[in-house]
Order: sequence, then structure tokens, then C-alpha cells
Amino acid sequence: LKPGENPWFESTVKELADRSGLPMPKLATVPNNTPNAFTFGRTTSSATLALHEGLLQQLNENEVKGVIAHELGHIKHKDYIVMTVLSALPLIAYYIAQVTLYAGAFSGGRRNSKDNSGAALIVIGVISFAVYIITFLIVMRLSRLREHYADAYSAYVTGTPRELESALAKITYGLSISPKAPEGARAFYIEDPGQAKREVQQIMDKKDEYDLDQDGVLDERELQLAMEKESKSTWVQMNSLFATHPPTFKRILLLREIEQEMQTGQYSNNKMYT
Repeated sequence: LKPGENPWFESTVKELADRSGLPMPKLATVPNNTPNAFTFGRTTSSATLALHEGLLQQLNENEVKGVIAHELGHIKHKDYIVMTVLSALPLIAYYIAQVTLYAGAFSGGRRNSKDNSGAALIVIGVISFAVYIITFLIVMRLSRLREHYADAYSAYVTGTPRELESALAKITYGLSISPKAPEGARAFYIEDPGQAKREVQQIMDKKDEYDLDQDGVLDERELQLAMEKESKSTWVQMNSLFATHPPTFKRILLLREIEQEMQTGQYSNNKMYT
């Protein structure tokens, strides 16, 4: 966006960036009807904050402000750089495993039994594959933690965690009904479209069970109970090990804990999470 092209977006980011001690990022909107947002760049000073047009249409201004603060949290923590570098580690291990396993099998088929190079390559390949699995799970865990950190940052820098709670619920629902989820770079979005579809579908598959008053509609309380129950499912917990984002309900729970902390009066701006 050019300066002055979207005054509200520009002034809101400027206000929150100043409050965060960050340089003003470049701004962009994406001609996409799904509600999502992301940040990218090589350095803090060259970062770009992008909002989907669907997000601006489906969320109110306070909810969008919570999302913007979340994305500024990623800039503050340099997540787009950290996660890009860390994501290379399992990828390198995976390629080493592929090359050495193939070379070991090829070598074993061509050489005589006295030559152990094929076996050694296969051992290296197996070890590399194990390293790939371990580092992949670690990177996914760090990705989920950094989403929690960005959520917490949004709560503290805006002082209104409830706006991001509402935004996350709308984003998850909006993404769940989108025709197709993007295949790549899902870790950089505020919510993974594929994960959102799975979360909502799991609940809708058991709609009759969760529709306590049997009125055919899941109200806010019923949906909350459904998400809480689903988050405790062993299957969901196992799947979450491979997820880039925490389940929406866990993110909302963290924001509610922060909100309760703020209501105690013990919270102050000089203790803001950074």
C-alpha cells in the first residue's frame, strides 16, 4: 500500500508500532476473501505486514487491531527469520537421509560382501531420518509456542485480550468454510487454514452430541464446551504434535488467563510482555 491509501490501517499500525518500539512496517492487503494475516521480511526494518481483504470485511476494527498487534508481536520476536532458519534443519536432515539411504542401497547392490560402505551409508541414512523426525517435531513445537507468544503480545500491547479472542474464533470459522486451503507457508499465517477446517469439522461431526438444547444450532457456550472437549481428545493431542499452530481453544484460554490477570489490577504497562 502507498501512504494514505488505507488511512485506518496505516494509523492503527503506526500507533501499535510506536507503542512496541518498532519501525513502521510496509503494509499490504491481499485480494483474498478468507480471513487471514501474515508477516514476512528479512529484517525488522524491512518487514511487511499483510492482511487479507476477507479479514478486513469479516472482522470489526477492534478485532482487526488485535490481529495487527499479533503480527507486530511476530516482528518484535523476529519469528519470520527464526522459523525460516529453524525450518531448514529438518529439511537438511531429510535430504541427507534420502541421499545416503539411496546411495547405501545402490552401493550394497553393486559391491561385494567384504565392502561395508553400503551398510555404513544405510546406518547414516537411518540416523539422519531419526534426526529429521526429532527436529521436525521440535520446530513444530517452537512454531506453536511462538504463536502463543504473539497472542500474548497482542493482549498486552492492546490491553484488550477479548478482541483477539473474538478475532481468532471468527478467523477459524471463516477459514473452515473456505473452498480450498493453501498448500505452502501455512506457518506464517495467524491461523493455519487446513487446521481450522479440521477443528471445525471434528466438532460438526458430533454436532448432535454438543447441541445440548437440541435447537439445531451450537451457541457460544455449546461451542466453547465442544472445543474444550475436543482439545482433550487423545487423537487431537497426537495430531497437534505435527501442527504449526496451537488449537484455537488453547489460544483463547491463554488470552482469558491474561484477561483475568489484568482484571486483578496487578498488571501494569511497565511489565508488558516483550
